[in-house]
Amino acid sequence: MTIYVDVNAKHDGNGTEKLPYRRINEAAKVALPGDEILVAPGTYREYVDPVNAGTEDAPIVYKSTKPLGAIITGAEKLTGWEKYKKNVWIARVKNSVFGGYNPYTSLVYGDWYFATPNKHTGCVWLNDEALYEALSIEECIEAKVYECSWVPEKSTRKWYAEQDKKNDETVFYCNFGGANPNKENVEITVRRECFMPSKEGVSYITVSGFNINKAATTWAPPAAYQDGMISPHWSKGWIIEDNEIWGSKCAGICVGRYYDPENSNFYTTEHVKSPTQMERDSVCRGQYYGWVKEKIGGHIIRRNNIHHCEQGGIIGRMGGVFSIIEDNHIHHINNMMELGGAEIAGIKMHAAIDVIMRRNHIHHCTMGIWCDWEAQGTRITQNLLHDNQRPEFAEQLKGGMTCQDIFVEVSHGPTLIDNNILLSDVSLRIATQGVAMVHNLCAGSFTYVGDGTSWRYTPYHMPHRTEVMGFMTFLHGDDRIYNNIFIQKWSSKDLELLNDSDPTEKYVENRKVGTYCFDEYPTYDKWIKMFDMDTVYPDMRKHEDAHFAHLPVWIDGNAYFLGAKPWKNEKNKLVDKSKKARVDVVEKNGEYFLDTNLFELVKDFKVDMISTDTLGKAFEPQQKFENPDGTPITFDCDVLGNHRGTDVIPGPFATVELAKSKLYGKLAIE
Repeated sequence: MTIYVDVNAKHDGNGTEKLPYRRINEAAKVALPGDEILVAPGTYREYVDPVNAGTEDAPIVYKSTKPLGAIITGAEKLTGWEKYKKNVWIARVKNSVFGGYNPYTSLVYGDWYFATPNKHTGCVWLNDEALYEALSIEECIEAKVYECSWVPEKSTRKWYAEQDKKNDETVFYCNFGGANPNKENVEITVRRECFMPSKEGVSYITVSGFNINKAATTWAPPAAYQDGMISPHWSKGWIIEDNEIWGSKCAGICVGRYYDPENSNFYTTEHVKSPTQMERDSVCRGQYYGWVKEKIGGHIIRRNNIHHCEQGGIIGRMGGVFSIIEDNHIHHINNMMELGGAEIAGIKMHAAIDVIMRRNHIHHCTMGIWCDWEAQGTRITQNLLHDNQRPEFAEQLKGGMTCQDIFVEVSHGPTLIDNNILLSDVSLRIATQGVAMVHNLCAGSFTYVGDGTSWRYTPYHMPHRTEVMGFMTFLHGDDRIYNNIFIQKWSSKDLELLNDSDPTEKYVENRKVGTYCFDEYPTYDKWIKMFDMDTVYPDMRKHEDAHFAHLPVWIDGNAYFLGAKPWKNEKNKLVDKSKKARVDVVEKNGEYFLDTNLFELVKDFKVDMISTDTLGKAFEPQQKFENPDGTPITFDCDVLGNHRGTDVIPGPFATVELAKSKLYGKLAIE
């Protein structure tokens, strides 16, 4: 059945074409498997709460009849502004507008939130641009530049809200930078979510072609209730496609975990157990809450334009397993720099088991992709990442995160990173083990190699399943690095930074590019000798130290430019000392190209074809670097999907000529 919705209809109808509903949520109450909800252009100021699930063969489809024409927003217009002092204006809102959740009394806080919890989940918007929250009326009047902002010229526009308890009102004081709010479009964020089932298990929903914006979402840590502007809410088989998703206080899309009142921000509220321990607890309790392949995950998130969210573009713990995230444009995440803590990235996923992230364009984010815990069977492939670094003029936020293109943390692998273009000043933060890097172009350094894990032992799983196989701390190593290009594009001078979890401390982060940072790691032949493989009855005590030593690494076929340094044991390598190399990403009318001569410099350096057999198995889970269905991979396709023939060169392109191709279009990859 087709159900029609049109906010501009003369009156409420019954969902037929001649008498459409005026609210999407009216259709959401009655839609059944196989139904299609066609939504006419217009602005829908509502929270859509799907009641019924679709089925794998008959999903429930919500579709904007005009691409991006139907706008679902968590904001309401605010009019009737009066001049207060200087450029500051005042307006009042009855708290009944907010229902049971007032974003202007609800702080952003929770486990793994490191910045001072003084920002609210609400926001004020002037012509679709967010104002910065002030802590007082005086701060609004003063209108100073916020020194941590990535867009400082916009940070002088401020808002402040306080409660008038006598009249049960929220009072807004706003500095609009000289604009008259009564002549402009001013909105306040009112609703917590835009499109999300209130109950769990509402599976097989498709959301296509909407503009979804401005929600007062909450901080989404891994051991807590997680919401986003749009979220499947612990279910299976959603498709979120061709939408523009922007303006979330925290998460744009959330593929997060179940609700468990006994394990939700337990550290923040009770203090007596570490947040890391509660994450382990969350994994094990998840089995009780139905965390199995047959019930959870398997979502498709594709061709969306996700931007200007202040925690993450796509966030989730456990609920995103077995999903595909492809062809998305994710950009300008956490640029206001009002929020700081460990859950901030363009894509931030815990337990990305058998998740494929491919052909995404991610830039101007605090972090590009962050795979935290259980990146087992995760594949990051054919993505373009650049400018994911703090601008030189911006101060580091106390409690804010460090920047890099990809961060893989406390996982046992196998994690496969192949055919990506990584152009920020840090390519990979690698506080983990069991990573394979194949045919990437890396202009930045590796950081936290062999560090940053301490006592954080984490689970690994049955291959291609969620059932826990075991727990282990990190020996580091077990990495494979084949056929990549490394170039010292950025300064090689190490950088002094604030410690993200303890802003009173500083540390030095590596900025030297190359695989030299694995020099202390053994080859396989050296490592295996420690275990006396010819001995029939091994001595367990003798091998105790060996069982906790660094694991071996395999590094070969890489090319190094402008001073990038190789691993000391690498045999087949190209080290170019000509200083002629260059690489940059160039944007022309919304299309992206590489400006580089690297591939002309490597054209005569031939390397081996890499496959699943080459890479072997990740150590702890004993799982191959393979497809989610268990089939092997041969790396004979490049970043654009072109075939690699018998002459294999390092880097993400199959031939020198292909490096001049267009990489990405205006909204998504072509």
